[in-house]
Amino acid sequence: MTKFQKISLFLLRISTGWFMFWAGLSHVLDPKFSAGGYLANAKSFVGLYHFLANPAVLPVVNFLTAWGLTLLGVSLILGLAVSFSSKLGVVLMVLFWLPLGILHPDTHSFIVDDHIIYAAALLVLASMHAGRVYGLENWCSKLPICSKFPKLRNWLG
Repeated sequence: MTKFQKISLFLLRISTGWFMFWAGLSHVLDPKFSAGGYLANAKSFVGLYHFLANPAVLPVVNFLTAWGLTLLGVSLILGLAVSFSSKLGVVLMVLFWLPLGILHPDTHSFIVDDHIIYAAALLVLASMHAGRVYGLENWCSKLPICSKFPKLRNWLG
């Protein structure tokens, strides 16, 4: 990998990480945050998203949304467990995209909107082992615990 490719991958990881971290942290710090309105207005998979908007389930959805985005951002910024967290982030982005309506998620989109772009960026980060490029994954993979548990090395990156 050339230096330009490494820097480009690093910048994609950091910028995507900051975006996810800030989105999550703003939800964590906002006591009024609720995904209820978003879920209740689902245009596709209505039954699933209305179930998730149920008052008994919604607190769990709110917690997972806020902290999932925050921890995804931390993982990307630090370059630690990037492959694992990016794959979970792809699932999260698809879950955010589905209720918008698959063909026209917004007035300016046909199928592809920002959630799909973020999912694609996360797939690139996962597939390129982006945490090994100016991230903590190389350092963590050399820890004694990773020698003792090789699967942990794969999980960390």
